[in-house]
Amino acid sequence: MTDSNVLVAGEALIDLFPTESGRLADVETLRRAAGGAPANVAVGMARLGTPPLLWTRLGDDPFGEHLLDVLAANGVPDSLIAVDDERKTAHTLVAEDPDADQSFTFFKDGTATFAMEPGAVSNERLRAVEWVHFGGVMLSAEPARTAMFDLVERANDHGCTVSFDPNTRADLWPDQTVLTETIERAVRLVDVVKTDREDLAFLLDDPADIEATAAAISEYGPHTVLLTQGGDGAYARTTDAAPWGSAIVDQPAVDVDVVETTGAGDAFLAGAIAALQGTDPLADAVEFATAVGALATTGTGAMAALPDRDAVEALLS
Repeated sequence: MTDSNVLVAGEALIDLFPTESGRLADVETLRRAAGGAPANVAVGMARLGTPPLLWTRLGDDPFGEHLLDVLAANGVPDSLIAVDDERKTAHTLVAEDPDADQSFTFFKDGTATFAMEPGAVSNERLRAVEWVHFGGVMLSAEPARTAMFDLVERANDHGCTVSFDPNTRADLWPDQTVLTETIERAVRLVDVVKTDREDLAFLLDDPADIEATAAAISEYGPHTVLLTQGGDGAYARTTDAAPWGSAIVDQPAVDVDVVETTGAGDAFLAGAIAALQGTDPLADAVEFATAVGALATTGTGAMAALPDRDAVEALLS
């Protein structure tokens, strides 16, 4: 057992990056890096001194072994990490996209990563935590979708704060109707949503600005909406139902030398959960989270540059 008050649920997988620029089909060498948005959040929180439980599933293969090593090296507890001796670990190809920061090609079908099962996290475990976080990638396929909703509904029953990052990747959702119905169901079940203006655009009738986007998401039920804006910083909106009170925060970006942006949003979320779960005021939490996200862009790979608390405080001082 662990005394962690936070449980993060979802994929830990391998990101494969090209070692040279140009068309991915022409690249001869790829570099491996540990990834998966929930795993990034878990490692980010651990680096900040608040290691959460991570419920995930890995294959009994070299990718899974590497992920176990990375998670252990970062102090993430392993009590909810399952190793599947019948399936392989999922991986993604990450490439430059002229229309976005990166494009992702997922290799997930039949993997251990998406073979999550309902009930694997006990009610006793949920009673011992205060915050549960999950992401949208695991909602794109069964049985992981059912497992995530089972977890979230029971977390609500136990009074946990539940946060959600939709992280909608187009190639994971061939059926737009399923995407819309699934993500809408998720947003209605949670307290905190971390996203950006584009990720939930299909639900929001294209709000005109960041304020309208946050307000539209709040209408689905979350009391806290955290919107990352890349080089423009972050925006947060909370209602009276939020434990940290009703507020609006428009946080400018923190100036750093950006190397690569994979996982910056996950780093921001790790900082936000660590701060809010520690009862920081919303403005302080968003400033802290923005600094964590900024520092995560100063290295290559989602986990490589995740900062510790001293580095974040030094940047903000």
